[in-house]
Amino acid sequence: MQTIRLYNTLTRSVEPIVPHEAGRITMYTCGPTVYHYAHIGNIRTYIMEDVLEKLLVYAGYEVKRGMNITDVGHLTSDADTGEDKMLEGAKREGKSAMEIARFYTDAFFGDCEKVNVKKPEIVVPATSCIDDFIKLIQILFDKGYAYMAGGNVYFDTSKVDDYYRLTGHSADDLMVGVRDDVTEDTNKRNKTDFVLWFTTSKFGEQELRWDSPWGYGYPGWHIECSAISLKYLGEYLDIHAGGVDNIFPHHTNEIAQSEAAIGHPWCSHWFHPRHLNDKSGKMSKSKGGILTVSALEENGYKPLAYRFFCLQSHYMKQLVFSYEALANAQSAYDKLLSRVAAVKAEAEKSGEAPDENAVLEYRQRFIETVGSDLNTSLGLTLLYDVIKAELSPATKLAVIEDFDRVLSLDLTKAAPEESAGEDLSHLEELLIKRAEAKKAKDWATADAIRDEVKAAGYMIVDTPEGAKLKKI
Repeated sequence: MQTIRLYNTLTRSVEPIVPHEAGRITMYTCGPTVYHYAHIGNIRTYIMEDVLEKLLVYAGYEVKRGMNITDVGHLTSDADTGEDKMLEGAKREGKSAMEIARFYTDAFFGDCEKVNVKKPEIVVPATSCIDDFIKLIQILFDKGYAYMAGGNVYFDTSKVDDYYRLTGHSADDLMVGVRDDVTEDTNKRNKTDFVLWFTTSKFGEQELRWDSPWGYGYPGWHIECSAISLKYLGEYLDIHAGGVDNIFPHHTNEIAQSEAAIGHPWCSHWFHPRHLNDKSGKMSKSKGGILTVSALEENGYKPLAYRFFCLQSHYMKQLVFSYEALANAQSAYDKLLSRVAAVKAEAEKSGEAPDENAVLEYRQRFIETVGSDLNTSLGLTLLYDVIKAELSPATKLAVIEDFDRVLSLDLTKAAPEESAGEDLSHLEELLIKRAEAKKAKDWATADAIRDEVKAAGYMIVDTPEGAKLKKI
């Protein structure tokens, strides 16, 4: 096993990941709220979490990873206000909350599969753990951390030392990036208190409700991740991952209630990839149109080109998405596949065995490179170095296959004819002429160019960044 260093939000420094149990790492990922599709900004976070898990395994660790599916309890505001997002989705589509949950859970994992994000071995819907939530809330009551007010059960944050230690803020600050403004709830003893259990006194229209010692209702969002993580991964968690907008209040509240219940420090390392922005700012479902992996695919882009696009940037940097940037990434990805296909053809032709010592040496270099705060950009640079290195084709191919255990770009799966680097310059010139014809309202010429491109085996896909070619 080799040491992996990673930025820790809790300590605000890059430091070694030190598991509670030698050689074995527990990792918890905040899963989706399945009231709508996951947009590509959400998927960026899951891609980087996937790379982290695979790198840890590559470095010799046994990783046990869990993820929740939020199908109840997540309100439209982080301030415990508004309606449940599942109810919002059900109203929008005229379906039951469980129908909405099943559909969007399948859609989420379908998009993850397209970008080679491995499904965690433990995936737990919140609605399957109601008894566990109730037990945890009762423990918080018994220890004096919970109280009832206005028909709801609240967690008393005044009982917690250093409530803001994950954010580094004071009681007068709020974490930049929190989803919604925190509004006043007059039932709370303190403005940062949060709901553990809602009753019908607050949400009479809620479809999903259960009996509890405190009334007929449903759990708050924050309690589910603590209860699921404690149940399936134990009282000592090594890595907790999630989007940067989860830092406050969600992860802050998880720490407060988890440590109040178990009586000792809970999670040692917190991992928060930064946002994916578009030209107007942070991507969000609330803005209306949702850009998904499937939508990129429908517009002619390879899902793995999007993964490649994400790996080109460091996870701690806000990444700006545009179709032009994705097109450039896809072009670079296609060229990379072409070069790897050429290496593969040479290796198969030679019939030689790889130099295992060289493979091990490059594995060490890859772990040292990417294992320095998950530097995937430098990892890709090392990959290109291997392709150019004075190594036998068989050794190059073995190293590339080895790196791809982490990168998961399907580098050696494309057949040579699929990555032959076809010269599309003539067709790209036709796209320019078609744009000129459309600008001049010469529809006959534009249609004729479209037909010529189609005859060459491609279709024209119009995107906000201009027309693109897609192989038929």
